[in-house]
Amino acid sequence: MRASETSSSLRGEVTELLAHLIRNACVNDGSVASGQEARSAATLAAYFADTPLEVETFESAPGRTSLVARIEGRRPEAPTLLLMGHTDVVPVNPTRWRHDPFGGELIDGAVWGRGAIDMLNLTASMAVATRHLARRGFAPDGTLVYLAVADEEALGRYGADHLLTHERDAVRADYVITESGGIPVDTPGGLRLPVMVGEKGSYWCRLRIGGTPGHGSQPYRTDNALVKAAAVVQRLQEHRPETRIHEIWRRFLDGLGLPDELRAPLLSPESFLDALELLPPAMGRLFHACTHTTIAPTTVRGGTKINVIPDLVELEVDIRTLPGQTDADIEALLAEALGDLAGDVEIERIESDLPSASPIDTPLWDALQRAGDAFYAGSAIVPLLSVGATDARFFRRAGSTAYGFGMFSRNLTFEDYGTMFHGDDERVDVDSLVLSTDLWDAVARDLLEDHRS
Repeated sequence: MRASETSSSLRGEVTELLAHLIRNACVNDGSVASGQEARSAATLAAYFADTPLEVETFESAPGRTSLVARIEGRRPEAPTLLLMGHTDVVPVNPTRWRHDPFGGELIDGAVWGRGAIDMLNLTASMAVATRHLARRGFAPDGTLVYLAVADEEALGRYGADHLLTHERDAVRADYVITESGGIPVDTPGGLRLPVMVGEKGSYWCRLRIGGTPGHGSQPYRTDNALVKAAAVVQRLQEHRPETRIHEIWRRFLDGLGLPDELRAPLLSPESFLDALELLPPAMGRLFHACTHTTIAPTTVRGGTKINVIPDLVELEVDIRTLPGQTDADIEALLAEALGDLAGDVEIERIESDLPSASPIDTPLWDALQRAGDAFYAGSAIVPLLSVGATDARFFRRAGSTAYGFGMFSRNLTFEDYGTMFHGDDERVDVDSLVLSTDLWDAVARDLLEDHRS
């Protein structure tokens, strides 16, 4: 693994900026008043104050502020690269953490806190790389844009969606890089660095299960909505959507260099689930989610009093969809899963978003491959489908090529990375922060300098 000459000087800077963003505690619970990303927008505006960067802020609702900084290119026909990091984080239960989730403490070479992995680490490293490029007089043919965006953790309505709807010129870009990807994975074919080239869609719904109220002391032969809801949850848990071997999955497996006895079962719907049983748990969950529509009941509400048979229970269900699937496909899948209980269930769609994907054979892909090899000699990047939503989907629909990537040290395992997303004891090692900072510098220079159309 190689590091740039500037790594040592950036180490303290990127560590402190990440700690500051964590301490800002921009917790987004989905309500319009939460997030308050204006705190981190102000932090970043102050951080950029001594540079020639063009800095703008955009407020979509009180306190819901996104920041844009740009280095304008010399050639209008040259491409624009947008580095996008979000500043909001998900809620946390501090009693489950070993350290203060909003302390931003540096402990044993790692920065601890909510957002350290998702994704303030990249938001901070992108800012540091952009600032240092500007201070060194970076004057590329193409344009470099840094975006610290609000509201990624709750549908993007006050962030990326708002900007692309109302401030399109400020964030227009040919190429976008945002979160996920880049965790080094050892494979039989060598070291591989996944690039998120697409993501699953979502279908969030509320299931209403009705019953008949009665006295809790006489439950025999009652129409108990909670009992029926338990059966509904069991049906959803036991339903097995088909395995779908799509093009991104096929290219991902091809890039791993697996021997045929390992590769073939993961490309066959008939043997896929058996093959998953041989993998580590986090990898098995990811591989399953990459190839299946997933159904997860997540919240339940019902009942009015301990001695009253409930007449209504509401379940909220998180369904993630694969490339090519539509809302109608999911409604048919739910009917199939519920079977003879379907007539007792009213389905209300809360939110839905179609899957999205970017082409793989692009100049940005080539630049990331060169960067990956520079940091990890002999490595190769491989395409992967993100199983969660990111703001990349808005930019793909606006015509941009958008990938999820980063550069991480070998200290961060694939297993740890997966469990810390929205999990407990979130942290990132400083070596990874430095590598990501160097990555953005390298990719900006590769993609934007000396461009010829």
